[in-house]
Amino acid sequence: MDPIRNPYAPGAGTQPPYLVGRDDVRESARIALGRIGAGRSSQSALLIGLRGVGKTVLLDRIRKDAEENDIYAVWIEVPEDRSLPSVLIPQLRNVLLKLSLKNKAKKLAQRALRGLAGFANALQMTYQDMEFGLKFEPEPGLADNGDLETDLQDLLEAVGVAAKAAEGCVAFFVDELQYVKETEFAALITALHRASQRRLPVTMFGAGLPQLRGRAGKAKSYAERLFAFSEIGSLSRKDARRAIEKPAQDEGVAIAPDALDAIVSGTQCYPYFLQEWGKYAWDVAARSPITISDVEIASEQAVAHLDGSFFRVRFERLTPVERKYLRAMAELGEGPHRSGDVAGVLGREVTSVAPIRSQLINKGMIWSPGHGDTAFTVPLFHEFMIRVMPGGGRRQA
Repeated sequence: MDPIRNPYAPGAGTQPPYLVGRDDVRESARIALGRIGAGRSSQSALLIGLRGVGKTVLLDRIRKDAEENDIYAVWIEVPEDRSLPSVLIPQLRNVLLKLSLKNKAKKLAQRALRGLAGFANALQMTYQDMEFGLKFEPEPGLADNGDLETDLQDLLEAVGVAAKAAEGCVAFFVDELQYVKETEFAALITALHRASQRRLPVTMFGAGLPQLRGRAGKAKSYAERLFAFSEIGSLSRKDARRAIEKPAQDEGVAIAPDALDAIVSGTQCYPYFLQEWGKYAWDVAARSPITISDVEIASEQAVAHLDGSFFRVRFERLTPVERKYLRAMAELGEGPHRSGDVAGVLGREVTSVAPIRSQLINKGMIWSPGHGDTAFTVPLFHEFMIRVMPGGGRRQA
């Protein structure tokens, strides 16, 4: 079939042709933003889940929904090697410039911009990855103490006051939030808490891996009350079928029932994998309907592509000992697994491999769903580890 008409959209954070199974989260976000914009209290929200469940897609969709309702959106994706202030400042500057165009908020937005300049200047020595030529002169005493927690509170308060004057709402959308350092996360939580206490129209929607819940609680004990946590998982089989079937139908293409079942089973209903399987099934098929034979060939191609990209890029970041640890986990199956069992496969004591486990958690490769438990953050990664290290076996000391 014509590859140009292929409706499926695999990719990091790429919006699928048909977003299913997330309406309740979008509706909760709409209500929260509406309440905050009206001066009423509402929790900020965190989307947590494994890789490939569509957290980034959903977060971006909520951002677009917000902008369609005249919310001032600040989009941030946190890299592993950058500080929160360095990625926050340029995006916040853009929003404040927009607020400064509103007559009612002009002076207050300009004051917030002066606060942003002071904030950047005061922290440049601490966070040397910050390089900004902000044109506004700092206002002495406004967010310029050099203490991140205190200054960020003052800055977001100034932002909230300007937004309130403009009869608007500023919403931060922060992806890969698990990479924010604990001290920076604590400062962000404290600043959001103050804005909430003062009923200022400032809120945050974040997304991250499952360990984010624990990191939030560790950063600030009241984080569980400040945030509404939404667990984002694989789709139901019904929604997974719809995510594959409807885009094809919109292009006048049918999928045989057994072919559709094979895609749903092979992907375990994970949104990213559904898009990959759908793409290859379309490209393999010569005509409508897409058959089970087409899907069998497509499955081989999809797995080969994932092995060379989605899985491989994560594998290449690992040290040899980290690879052995994950191969030992894979030996035990999908998981989660007791840390002692993984150590047993390696033929070592739990305490001796604990640092490796911590490194892998910090890299976002595994997480702990319970005390002493270990699980992959990437679905189907155990199968990849067995393919890429077929001779792994037991007792890889």
